[in-house]
Amino acid sequence: MSTHTVLIVDDEFAIRDMLRMALELADFRCIEAQDIQSAYQLIVDERPSLVLLDWMLPGGSGLELMRRLKREERTREMPVIMLTAKTAEDNVIQGLDVGADDYITKPFAPRELIARIRAQLRRTGGSGEAEKIQVAE
Repeated sequence: MSTHTVLIVDDEFAIRDMLRMALELADFRCIEAQDIQSAYQLIVDERPSLVLLDWMLPGGSGLELMRRLKREERTREMPVIMLTAKTAEDNVIQGLDVGADDYITKPFAPRELIARIRAQLRRTGGSGEAEKIQVAE
């Protein structure tokens, strides 16, 4: 199994279930949250490689959670992909301006989502920490 863990944050069980099945078939480990409070707790406890974040959630918006993640040093570099039904250009711009690394609207193609996740993880290495390089003298 992949060393990459993806946190799926969505209040709809059917969407989380479909995403989990598609991601596990693509060799990702998945954890799930249905609201921003449990999502934040999983982020702190599990340190996922990437967060798939819905905009509209119980207990607050996904944007609120993303603002918090981008403010805190330990989560600032964690990649976040917004996965939402908000399709207006203003929403896309707002999501990206707040700090989303990518923005995908529902409905979406699972294969494209997986390709975007892989591309994001290639760019970031899947963690907020820079890889150490040792040079022999």
